[in-house]
Order: sequence, then structure tokens, then C-alpha cells
Amino acid sequence: MGGLLNFSEVRVSSQIDKSSASIKYWLNWLGIAFGCLVTSVTMSAPAAERVYVTYGILERSVSVSALEEYARNGTMDENIAVYAQYADPAELEQVRNVLKSRADLNPIALAQFLYSPQGEELLKRVGQVIQPESRESGQQFIRAAVLLASTDPEGLTVLNFLRKFPSKGLRVNVKQGLGIAATLEKLVNQTKRATTVIKQQSGEEQQADGAIAFGSLEDPRIPGPYFPQKQTITLVDTSRKSVANPPETAPAQTRPVPTVLDGRVIPVDIYLPERILPEPPGPAPVVVISHGLGSNRNTFTYLARHLASHGFAVLVPEHPGSNSKQLEALVRGIVSEVAEPAEFIDRPLDITYLLNEIERQAESDLTLKGRLNLEKVGVIGQSFGGYTALALGGAPINIKQLQSECQDLENTFNLSLLLQCRAGALPLGQFQTALQDNRIKAVIALNPITSAVLGQNGLGQIQVPTMIVTGNADTVAPALLEQIKPFTWLTTPDRYLVMMDGGTHFSVIGGFDAATSGVSLPVEVVGPNPAIARRYINALSLAFFKTYIAGEATYQPYLSAAYSNVLSEPFMPLSLVRRLTAEQLAQAEGGRSQALKAP
Repeated sequence: MGGLLNFSEVRVSSQIDKSSASIKYWLNWLGIAFGCLVTSVTMSAPAAERVYVTYGILERSVSVSALEEYARNGTMDENIAVYAQYADPAELEQVRNVLKSRADLNPIALAQFLYSPQGEELLKRVGQVIQPESRESGQQFIRAAVLLASTDPEGLTVLNFLRKFPSKGLRVNVKQGLGIAATLEKLVNQTKRATTVIKQQSGEEQQADGAIAFGSLEDPRIPGPYFPQKQTITLVDTSRKSVANPPETAPAQTRPVPTVLDGRVIPVDIYLPERILPEPPGPAPVVVISHGLGSNRNTFTYLARHLASHGFAVLVPEHPGSNSKQLEALVRGIVSEVAEPAEFIDRPLDITYLLNEIERQAESDLTLKGRLNLEKVGVIGQSFGGYTALALGGAPINIKQLQSECQDLENTFNLSLLLQCRAGALPLGQFQTALQDNRIKAVIALNPITSAVLGQNGLGQIQVPTMIVTGNADTVAPALLEQIKPFTWLTTPDRYLVMMDGGTHFSVIGGFDAATSGVSLPVEVVGPNPAIARRYINALSLAFFKTYIAGEATYQPYLSAAYSNVLSEPFMPLSLVRRLTAEQLAQAEGGRSQALKAP
């Protein structure tokens, strides 16, 4: 088939040249996304001898041995040279590094993830591009090669993946890959244009705000006059089933039969504001923090301490069915999912149960009695925790939207749908979809997942003040699909959209040490300058909850485009808007409203 490719080489070369930017977008997305999902988680077989690059009926192959030689010393055979003419020296050196780079992934954790529903869907997607010699889906072949390579002493590298691929030939479907790349590039470009619209809107609102004397106000980034005092309690909701999480003291290499209390066990960190001077403390306004999937209650310690230093009582529960222990249980084979569908119900119920129990315990516990105002509570959550906050604020689960959005997961780049669509497995009629708690008077959602599980109808029912925070470099819950467009669905008059230019899905999380936070992510996944993002969250969440929970109107000026401009730092520019319409976003697409449809 090599001769046929030579006959039509100009045509294929033109396609590759025109789509080079798309390919880079796609490869970058695929690498980051796979890393995010796996981190959030020998047998005899034929090995690939050749890699076939196909484009329709056109095909050219490169031997695996030639790729190995090229990776070792840069020597190109004639087939590699054909492709090399379309790349500059820096890109060629990058290819050599990619071929040799090792991904240190736990084989057991990797296997458990790849057999989970989310892993299966991701493999189907990649299997459209990477296929065996027979041209069937590469899903099972990819999984086998990845797992075999990860258990090999050399580890998981591209070359080792090729050696373990259980087919004599591995086909890379360029046409399919370019189609995927074009779809992804469209989403990236849409997000860029939406970013421009938000910045323009923020500039207009800044002019409308006029001059504000921020110098005469307290800096909300600075810790307050109180000393956060932490205590930890454990609640057990016996009305709900136990979660089979490993005990915290169990060695990582063991697979114990789980022994848990009869009920859903919810550890809670409580941060109370204290002063050195013996002044009688009044009931403190309350904020609850909900962590994201695969995380735990330590990931927002920085925010809990900051809010407590300014007089808030901060409650940080751990959701046992979707925390870091759940991922550990997945690795050990105790559970089969990163989160059961019931977590979409249980997470909001955790917080309602927490508030009920704290109110009950405060009647007799001297450390809590008279210390908390549970009539007006704020909730802030990240990712899955962002969904949790919005559900408590009044957005019901949208069954119809789930049925509509979850029909074709093989053709989406919205990785958050792999989680959201699990809510569609909830037995209809057996679970409540309205999870609002009337004590919740204001919510902040950081990188929330919203489009399918809540949808326009769900978000439109929220009536409490709401802030949505997004990062336009989010590859897990894409900003345009999960935060920017959903912001336009809010009908509450007190609404805020905050955009961090360059922020990722993980920028706002604090403490990336797996030993303390349950999260251990590479820099490429976390993104640059997370300290800047945390400063933003400290300042804006304090201003938001002081305004809407503590009732201190002096903080209202901080919730403005003018202040976002003051707060903004060059390495991660910040924009805040209170108004944004679907029409504005459509105009950014040349008036084509369909351009905002999820790919």
C-alpha cells in the first residue's frame, strides 16, 4: 500500500499540513484528559510489528523496530522520513521524547479504572483512532496493551505499548483522528471566542461600576482577626447504606473485607473562629465546603481557615462514596465504580444530614452551643461538589436532559459527561430529584458539572445568590459547556460568573500531596500558578458569603468587575461578570446558535 500513498502523497500531505494545529490540540487534550481521569484512578500474545497510518484507502506503514531505532539515536528509515518532512526539528525531538517517556501508573489502579464505566467509555473513544490489523474497534486491544506495558519492568511507554499491542499491526486512523481533532479545535475556538465576550462584558460592567475606593476597604485576601480552631467529628447516618471504603489504617497492598459502621459514615472537620480576647462569641455564620470526586476534606483547608479567620464557622464533610477512599477501594477491587449513581443523591443529603446533626448536637455540646447560626448557610463546592452546592441551592436533577445528552458518549469531548450520565442509572421513582435545603441561602460552584445532570431547567430553578467559577483551560468539565453557557440559564437576580484565564479543573484545589489531600497530580494537569487561583477564591468567596450570609453590605463592592480587575494577576487574568446572555455567545459564533451545541 506504500506505493498508493506515494501516488497520492500530495493530497494526504495537504490534509496533514492543514490539520497540524488540530492534531496538536487533540494529542494535548488526550494526554491531559487521560492523565486526569486515571489520577482522579504477563501473558503471551502477538505484538505489533508495524504501525499503519491510514487515511481512507491510503496507507503507509512504519515498523516498530524503526521507531525504536529512531527513539534511541534519531536514525530515520525512509518511511519515518516521509512524515518527518512535515515537522520542524523541535517537533521531531518532542516525538522522540514522547516515544521514550514513561508513565508511572499503578497497574492495579489502572486496571480497575479501565474496567469501570468511565474507563470503558474513554477506551471506546480512543478505539476509534487506534485499531488492530483487522480494523475493528481498538478498545480491548488498547486496554490489553496498556495493562501489559504497565506491568512490564520497562513500564508504560509508547514503544512498550506497541510491543504489547496484541495484533501484528496497529492502525492509526488519520481520517477519524482528524475528524476528532477538528471537533475539538471547534470547541477550543468557541471557548476562546466566549472568553473574549466575557472580557468585553467585564470591561463594560467595570465602566458602569465607576470609581470604587477599594483602598478604604479591608483586603479580603488577607487573613482576618480570628484564629481558626479545628475539631473533627464523625457522623453516622443509619438511614442510608454503608459505603465499602477501606479503613484508613489498612496497608495499601492489602484487600481487606470492609468493616464499617451500619450506616453512611461522614467525617467532618469543623473550623470555629476564636479570639485571644475573652469577648463573648455570637452565633457565627456558617459555610459548608463540598470536595470534588476522588478528593477529601483536606483539599480546601486553605479556604476553610481563611473563612474561619474572618468569623465564619466552616463545616467540611467528607463524602464517603466519592472521596479518595472510594478511589482506593476501586484500586483494591472492593468497588467497581469511581462513584455509584446514588452519589448524586447522597452528596446533597450528606450536607442536609450534617446541618441537622450539628443543630442537634449544639443543644448539649458546650463547644458548639450558641456558636453557629444555622438559619442562613452558604455552600461552596468544586466539580462534583459544585453540582452538590447547586442541587442544595434549588436545582433538581434533570432526568429528561440526562436522557437526551447521554445517548452518544462515544462522540463527546466533555469528559464530565462520563460521570454525569451515571445519574441516569438512578431507578426512576425510587430517588428524590429535588434536593434543595431551605437553610442554604447562597452557593458558589467551582468548575461544576451541570449540563446534563441539571440542565437549563434545573439551573433555572435556583433562586438564591449564585456564583459560578470557571477556568477556560478546563479539560475535564469544559468551561463553555459546563459553566459559561449554563451561567446564562440562571434566573436568580444575584448571579456572578468568574473566569480565570488559563485556569484548569484543578487550579483551585489546595494541597496536591496524595498523603494529605487524596490528590496527587502532575503540573501539566494542575496547570500553572494554582497559588493565584487560591488567592482569587479566598477573596471572592469571603466577599460573597459576607454579603449574602453574614449580611455585611460593605463587602458588596468586591463582587464587581471593577474589583476583579484590581484582583487580577498577569499570569492568570481574572474576569467577573453579572450579566451574560446566550445571544452574546451566539453572536461570538457569527450568529450561529448551533455552534454552542456540545460536540
